[in-house]
Amino acid sequence: MSNRREFAVQLCFGAGALLSASAFAAAPMVDEKDSAAAGLGYKSDAAGVDKAKFPKFAAGQNCGNCALFQGKAGDAGGACPLFAGKQVASKGWCSAYAKKA
Repeated sequence: MSNRREFAVQLCFGAGALLSASAFAAAPMVDEKDSAAAGLGYKSDAAGVDKAKFPKFAAGQNCGNCALFQGKAGDAGGACPLFAGKQVASKGWCSAYAKKA
């Protein structure tokens, strides 16, 4: 394969990788009215959790310190396996909260 062809092939693969990474990073946020979110009592801000309805909730719990949260520390949002293809707010909360070890 010539150097020019090899470069063109590598350029195509690199561009494809960048496009797929940016598409993942641009995943939409979970809507509180989404059926899965509503079923789990998801709130994009833990301060809005109904403590009477969810007695398991405790101050300081949020998606950012949940074992299921797949974002990095300090990120405003991140992926959660409970909401495939969508991101949750790091300061959000749902009834599936599990403290990160």
